[in-house]
Amino acid sequence: MAAGTAERAPAAATSDNDARESAAPGAGRPAGAGAPAGAADSPSPRPESAAATAAGTTGHPPAEPGNHPAPAVPEGAGPAGGLPAGGERLRFVGAATRRIARGIDLDEIVLGLCRATVPTFADAILVYLRDPLPVGDERPVGPVVLRLRRTDQLPEHVRGLGEGDAADPPAERPEPVPDLAGCAAERCEVRIGGPLAEVLRGVRPVFGDSSAARAALPELLGDERPVPDRHRTILAPLRGRRRVIGAAVFVRRPDRAAFENDDLLVAAQLATHTALGVDKAVLYGREVYIADELQRTMLPDSLPQPTGVRLASRYLPAAETARVGGDWYDAIPLPGNRVALVVGDVMGHSMTSAAIMGQLRTTAQTLAGLDLPPAEVLHHLDEQAQRLGSDRMATCMYAVYDPVAHRIVIANAGHPPPILLHRGGRAEVLRVPPGAPIGVGGVDFEAVELDAPAGATLLLYTDGLVESRIRDVWTGIEQLRERLIETARLTGPNPPPLEPLCDEVLGMLGPGDRDDGIALLAARFEGIAPSDVAYWFLDPRPQTARQARRLARRALTRWGLEELTDSVELLVSEVITNAVRYAERPITLRLLRTDVLRCEVGDDVPQLPRLRQARPSDEGGRGLYLVNRLARRWGATRLSTGKVVWFELALPSHAR
Repeated sequence: MAAGTAERAPAAATSDNDARESAAPGAGRPAGAGAPAGAADSPSPRPESAAATAAGTTGHPPAEPGNHPAPAVPEGAGPAGGLPAGGERLRFVGAATRRIARGIDLDEIVLGLCRATVPTFADAILVYLRDPLPVGDERPVGPVVLRLRRTDQLPEHVRGLGEGDAADPPAERPEPVPDLAGCAAERCEVRIGGPLAEVLRGVRPVFGDSSAARAALPELLGDERPVPDRHRTILAPLRGRRRVIGAAVFVRRPDRAAFENDDLLVAAQLATHTALGVDKAVLYGREVYIADELQRTMLPDSLPQPTGVRLASRYLPAAETARVGGDWYDAIPLPGNRVALVVGDVMGHSMTSAAIMGQLRTTAQTLAGLDLPPAEVLHHLDEQAQRLGSDRMATCMYAVYDPVAHRIVIANAGHPPPILLHRGGRAEVLRVPPGAPIGVGGVDFEAVELDAPAGATLLLYTDGLVESRIRDVWTGIEQLRERLIETARLTGPNPPPLEPLCDEVLGMLGPGDRDDGIALLAARFEGIAPSDVAYWFLDPRPQTARQARRLARRALTRWGLEELTDSVELLVSEVITNAVRYAERPITLRLLRTDVLRCEVGDDVPQLPRLRQARPSDEGGRGLYLVNRLARRWGATRLSTGKVVWFELALPSHAR
């Protein structure tokens, strides 16, 4: 519940299992039936005594059978509404602390304290916590501020509201007991050296009518807050492992027995366990936050959308209590409008697994930037995993899609096989050599090249999607394949949209299927039509630049892009001239017409060009400056066989 909001316990709250546990043993008997719990050797109270206790201090007689029942002594309470003495009191403390300890987050712990103490120990409770709560060894700055985190108290009919018959004259109705928790201050700033600061520094609970509490309670609750007299209020500081983190106020009604000295020990135990639980919850919350941030930064914020392929992804942690793991996915643009698709899974569900996953993902991105073949990428990932440790195991699927050739090259390292959903609705489990997991060492990885027809969808996933304790991996793969067929049948001849397709795939998970994290990457192949590609091999000769300009002009004329002729000829000439100067093997020139016009020039020289400002006396060095000024985007990528320099120009409005 939000800070400062008073929550009144429902009337049935004292009858559930938790309430019975928080009461003293023996409270399983109906309230008021026989002797109080733990007092088997004591004589049962006379009916008139019970009636007097139920009537409280108002002096009114108990309700008649036809009227509403009078408020009963809280379950598990001793005579006159107090706690039973001796071993029963210890049992109550044990049950209450167990209930508090069951909480994981902050609200559960505070709620456990409230439910364990009301109405067995007190009729109302107010719990104040520091705002903000310090974490670990953090040294809070600024003044100490306490904010009301939760209140709880007896239901109105138990407090005496609404008792008696409506036909009774006002003078004969029971006097309502005032609201004990509904008008407390929501925020309190603890003054340095003030009475409240002194009580909190003392750590031990104090009675509300003590000299220290009389001055501290108005500072905490407000000057107009009514506090019952005598020993019916206890102010208990909540001290965590290193500092005071709040305060709890226990209040009893005027018609109930006052607190005893032993109740201060009970309040101290409740406060100590609550404070330690709050410390635990704050540290746990910080760990969850760190884990979420780590997992978020390890996975891509968004996927690229290269020309010729559409991408969608999903990630699900194994459980709320294990939000980090080793599952990852990635899509890395490569030269020539190609894209590398990666899905991997590191063993374990710990921060260590996530850290290893991040290192392997970074290594895969670096290797992809070198444009290495998929089998080579897995080989280097295997070496990296061995450098990280002898027990660093992972599975990985690495694929490179070429939208121009409509082909895909896939290499596997112990990962579940991908599934290709064809345009007509046929789902095929691709036959890819399984390979050994990354980290085994001393093994070779084999890559296969397959057709990637336009309109087909490739699904890469981790084993958490298809394997669980109730089904083996191949049964799950077959269920996934059937699910894809059913989904494709709904859209007929057209392929299903990617985002709903991913949701449908995750919809196959049942209640017992979340044993592991899940990473899912879906790629819809669209390809680039051959009519939108122009490709040439050119010998590195002085006449090559002129030949390249002529070929580019012809391609632009065929595509109806004559407006770009001057810019393309100038930029192609500059890039080709640099390649001719150093290349020893034939130069490649490729033009791609997609949503932009892309020009790529490849040679066998690995050194990347560098943009620099030429001096007035220099004869060269201005080519890349022109490319940088005229092109929409440009770049250079080092390949295993050399490099590729590329630039893009925006298409005219009529050609988009």
